[in-house]
Amino acid sequence: MLQSLLITLHLALCVSIVGLVLIQRGKGADAGAGFGAGASGTVFGARGSATFFSKATAVVATLFFVTSLALTYVASQPVEAPQSLVESVPVEAPAEPAPAPLNEDEVPVLDTEPPAPSTGQ
Repeated sequence: MLQSLLITLHLALCVSIVGLVLIQRGKGADAGAGFGAGASGTVFGARGSATFFSKATAVVATLFFVTSLALTYVASQPVEAPQSLVESVPVEAPAEPAPAPLNEDEVPVLDTEPPAPSTGQ
C-alpha cells in the first residue's frame, strides 16, 4: 500500500519536473537578440533573480529525491512471504468413515400390509 502510494507520487513528480523544465526558457534564449541590442552581458553574465518556474523546479526536484530515498528504504525492508489460500484454511479432524454399503441379505424388509385404521376413540 505504502509502496504503491510512493510510486504514484514519484511518477507524478517525474512528469512535473519534465513539464517545468520544458516550460522554462534556457540561458541562451536571448543570444540572438543580445549581441546586437547591447545586452550581451545578460547572455553570458550572472543570471538575475530566480523565476517562479526555477523555484518550483527546485522544490519538485527535492521532493523527487525524497521519494527516491523513501522508495529505496521501503524496498529494502523484509517482506513476509504471501500465504496461499490453501495454507490459510484451518485443518479439521477427519470425519468418521461412511458405513460400508449393505449386502442384499442385510437390507431390512418392511411390512407390505398397511396399518389398521384407527377408530379415533
